[in-house]
Amino acid sequence: MKKISMNPIAELDGDEMTRILWQMIKEELLLPFVDLRTEYYDLGLPNRDKTDDQVTIEAANAISRLQVGVKCATITPNQQRVEEYGLKDMWKSPNATIRAMLDGTVFRAPIVTKTIKPYIPNWKNPITIARHAYGDIYKAVEYRVPGPGKAELVFTGEDGRETYRQTVFDFTSPGILQGQHNRDDSICHFARNCFSYALNTKQDLWFSTKDTISKQYDQTFKMIFQDIFDREYKTQFESAGISYFYTLIDDAVARAVRSEGGFIWALKNYDGDVMSDMVSTAFGSLAMMTSVLVSPSGCYEFEAAHGTITRHYYAYREGKETSSNPIATIFAWTGALRQRGLLDGNTPLYRFANLLETVCIETVDSGVMTKDLAVLAGPNHTYVNSLNFLQAIRQNLTTALETSSEDLWGNS
Repeated sequence: MKKISMNPIAELDGDEMTRILWQMIKEELLLPFVDLRTEYYDLGLPNRDKTDDQVTIEAANAISRLQVGVKCATITPNQQRVEEYGLKDMWKSPNATIRAMLDGTVFRAPIVTKTIKPYIPNWKNPITIARHAYGDIYKAVEYRVPGPGKAELVFTGEDGRETYRQTVFDFTSPGILQGQHNRDDSICHFARNCFSYALNTKQDLWFSTKDTISKQYDQTFKMIFQDIFDREYKTQFESAGISYFYTLIDDAVARAVRSEGGFIWALKNYDGDVMSDMVSTAFGSLAMMTSVLVSPSGCYEFEAAHGTITRHYYAYREGKETSSNPIATIFAWTGALRQRGLLDGNTPLYRFANLLETVCIETVDSGVMTKDLAVLAGPNHTYVNSLNFLQAIRQNLTTALETSSEDLWGNS
């Protein structure tokens, strides 16, 4: 079979074990079948340090320009990582930088197989988490209060006049202080992304915050969502036979646990971060969770929802065999290739991405899986190492391409 041609996408390499898997996926599953064209950006921690993190900004600009990017998991350094890697600075999260620049919404959904059963038995369909990818604690200003004193919230207008001053707290001893913010236009983008995604996927949309406690911050989210829904989307939702509703986040958690799944759950930045991990784990594994950042301008960045698998990486460096699950990272690549195919009308690329995803799931359901999935599948399941798992997928993919009644090019 001739290789599938494509227009370029932004490729953002990462850290540790996922960086190893990244290259293995390309060699085993992509390069044999696709004339892979990418603009490469090394977001590994050593290169971010070397470039004073400018490579992250360049990568975000590339996604904006090319409209599609695919990102490997990266390290957000803490003090221990600063010492381990000998960094010049404790660099910010690359994800937070990219999300802020693209002002996007992160949609995360579990990858479901017949073999891996959800921990919550009544969950029959995936729950998609829509996470606002701007503001809250990820853009907060923090201060370690050294001792007694008064903390104030002050707003000074563009004309230099002070228009608001409020005491936050009168400290009588050391403590901590944090200031969060958000923007109406970013919240509007978030709302429209969520409503559009619900219409495209024909799923109900929930939105939840805690406006009874946060009577300005959270209530602003609630009011903007409701206003945009009523003015722009209500009729479309009714025609599509889907619904939108708001409820407090604690009520939403209870409703979600009792539900059968199959809906989109929109959440603020921090809430979405936490709940996406909860949903993925309850469905089976964080290594089985897709993640895509959608910007208001129509740019897409695909990544795995999990981290860099540090423990496996340390074992790998010692020459030990590892069984790391690459499926979420494979689905990051397939998501990017499918979106590139959709944007360009490249049917073979689109079909290849869909086929590779199907083959991944079928390979697991055939009994070939990595250790994390074997543990979930039950005591009688064996497992293979990462390379053998990828090779099994490649063999099944090759067979599927050879035996398909309709090939990638649309021929019968």
